[in-house]
Amino acid sequence: MTTQVAGAVLELAYERRGRGEPLVLLHGLGHHWQAWEPVLDRLAAHRDVVAVDLPGFGQSPPFPPHIPVTLDSLVDILASFFTRLGIDRPHVAGNSLGGFTALVLAQRGLACSATALAPAGFWTPAERSYALALLAALRFGATRVPEGVIRRLAGTRLGRALMAGVAYARPDVRTAQMVVAEVAALRSATAFEAVAAAARHTLFSGQPPEVPVTIAWGTRDRLLLPAQARRAVRAIPGARLVPLPGCGHVPMGDDPELVARVVLMGSRRR
Repeated sequence: MTTQVAGAVLELAYERRGRGEPLVLLHGLGHHWQAWEPVLDRLAAHRDVVAVDLPGFGQSPPFPPHIPVTLDSLVDILASFFTRLGIDRPHVAGNSLGGFTALVLAQRGLACSATALAPAGFWTPAERSYALALLAALRFGATRVPEGVIRRLAGTRLGRALMAGVAYARPDVRTAQMVVAEVAALRSATAFEAVAAAARHTLFSGQPPEVPVTIAWGTRDRLLLPAQARRAVRAIPGARLVPLPGCGHVPMGDDPELVARVVLMGSRRR
């Protein structure tokens, strides 16, 4: 998919499945659209689902040199992506960075609903530093450990726990292939450092969206601690708060059935 923003042309990678009202899925920092794979077919049974690789992640190219790497720029790129895909004000669901982005899209009138799974932007300075430092450590490991070692580790239960335990409460249900693919996505994320730097200035503020908002948070999230959920619903009066029992920071892999239900509920017109 070619997306043009301020003279720049981006070929954003995406996966599209299903029929119905459009639903766009946004991944978190260092991930790729395949983070949504566990719930994709469940959602596609009811929605026209588009899971996209954000610029500089997965198979999408980086931000063009003349466009600053900011979350506002990211929203502009996605708005252009929606237009070129022929979808107007889709439902949007996002995880972590993608959750924050979904809320901003809704805030700017570019989405007709937003479902945010453990969204960034509701943290204290200490919580933000902790989360970004942990992600930076994972990025460092992904870029320094040889691929052969990653594959051997991923073949063991302990190795999967070490590599996926920050993101998932149940890393044991991740296959070796899934873990290797996620480490590869983190290793090849050309926008990681720039987007992480932009996230240091990220705090959700301004008028709350005038569309339905659902905030869902894993009760075992080790990256963005669940206490942040209360701040999110205080910042967005009227938002529905849904706990995700036993789920970690990327809940789609921990309980796909529950997460699919929550996203479908959040993307239902009221």
